Amino acid sequence: MAISPYASSMLAQEARALLTRLARVRPFALIEPMVPAAALLPDAQTGIERQLAVGRRELRGMIQNFLAWLRGPGASAATAADAQRRFTFLRLKFNTTITQFDLFNDVITQRSEHESGVWLSGLDVVSADALTLPGGYYRVPPVICYLDRGAGAAIRRARTRLPGGGENPVAIIRVPRERMVGSGIASSLIHEIGHQAAALLDLVNSLRPVLQGLQRGGADEEAWRLWERWISEIVADFWSVARVGVTSTLGLIGVVSLPRPFVFRLNPDDPHPAPWIRVKLSCAIGQALYPHPQWARLSALWESYYPLVDLDPARLQLFAQLQTSMPGFVALLVNHRPKMLRGHTLVEVLDVPARQPARLKGLYHAWCRTPEAMYDAPPSLVFAVIGQARADGQVSPEEESQLLAKLLTHWALVSTLDASFACASTGEHNRQPARISWLRQQHSLTIH
Repeated sequence: MAISPYASSMLAQEARALLTRLARVRPFALIEPMVPAAALLPDAQTGIERQLAVGRRELRGMIQNFLAWLRGPGASAATAADAQRRFTFLRLKFNTTITQFDLFNDVITQRSEHESGVWLSGLDVVSADALTLPGGYYRVPPVICYLDRGAGAAIRRARTRLPGGGENPVAIIRVPRERMVGSGIASSLIHEIGHQAAALLDLVNSLRPVLQGLQRGGADEEAWRLWERWISEIVADFWSVARVGVTSTLGLIGVVSLPRPFVFRLNPDDPHPAPWIRVKLSCAIGQALYPHPQWARLSALWESYYPLVDLDPARLQLFAQLQTSMPGFVALLVNHRPKMLRGHTLVEVLDVPARQPARLKGLYHAWCRTPEAMYDAPPSLVFAVIGQARADGQVSPEEESQLLAKLLTHWALVSTLDASFACASTGEHNRQPARISWLRQQHSLTIH
C-alpha cells in the first residue's frame, strides 16, 4: 500500500524537527565559557570542530535528501513502512552525531571549572611533551585531558574510529580526579600516553611475534604466553617508567593497592597483568633503565604489603615462572629494535641517561637554589624530578601539590600565549623574553 499523505506529512515534520535540533548543535567556541589559559590549543580545537562540522554537514544533506524523496515520485511508489525505515536510519545517524558531540563536550566542559580547567590545560602540555620523540618517527597528534571518577586512567587514541564513523582527531585521556594534583597523576597520564605512542610506533605488533616464538616448550611456556597477552599494557608501563622513573612505579602502587584477592587475580582474558606481578615488573623495568637500590626497596615493600602466602599451589607456581622469566622479558623490551624506530631501541630514543636518579636528585637540589630554572625544563622531566624527590623524602605531599599546581598553571599560560603569539604578527615574537619574565614573576616557584 502506497504511503498516505498523512504518513508522509508526519515523517516530513519529524525530519524537519531533526534539522531544527541539529541547528542547535553549535561549535564549542561559541558555547563553552572558559579562561583563555584553560582553552584547547588551536590544533585540538580545530580538529574537533572540523570533525563535528563534517558530521553535521553529512547528516543535514541526508535529511534534506529524505525530504526531497518524500516530495518526489519515489515516495509515491513506496509504502509507509519503507518511508519509516528510511527515517529511522536518519534518526540513528542523528543520535550518533550527538554522541560524538557529547564525547567532546564531556571533555571541554571541565575547562570552565575554576583552577581545574587551567590545570587540565597544563596536563595537555605534559602529555604532548611525554609523547614527543626527537627524530621525526611520527607526527604527534593533539592530546586533551579531562577528569573523572575512579582510580585508573584511560585513553581514546587519536586516529581511531569514532562512534558512528570518522577518525578521532585528538587523543582523549581520562585521568582520575583523586590524583589532582600530585606527582602520581603523571604515572596514570603517561601510561596512557604510552598506549598512544605504542600505536604510532606499532610496538605491540612488533613485539608479539618475538614473544610467540618463546612459547614453544620449556618450563616457563605459560609465563611467556601471559607476557604476550599483557604486552599492550606492559609497553605503556615501560613508556611511563622511561619518562618519569620512580614516579611511575609509586603511582602504579597507588592505583593497584586493592583488597588482596584482586591483587593476586589472574584473569587470562584481562589485558592487564595481575597487580602483584605488574608492580614487580615495574620495579624490574626501573632497575634495568635506572640502576639504583630504590627498586629493590620498593619491590620488597610491595611484597611486605602483599606476601605470597595462602595462595593455591598452581598460582604460586605460575607467579614463580613469571618472576623467573622476568629478567629475560625485561631484557627483550630494553633491547628490542622495532622497525618504526629505524634500528634504535626505545631506551635510545627516550633519552634514558638524562633521567637517572642521580641526575634527578642533582636537578632537584639545583632547582632549590634557582627555582626559575624549572620553567625551562621539559614538563615530563619536572614530574620525574619531583617524584624522585618525593620518593627520597625531600618533598612533602603538601609542598608537592602546591608546586605542581603552580607549574601546571604556568605551562597552561605559556602554551596559550605561545599559540596567541604564533597567530600574531612576526614582530610580536620579539616580546617573548619579556613575556616569560613576567610569567615567572607572577607564578614564581619556591621549594621549601
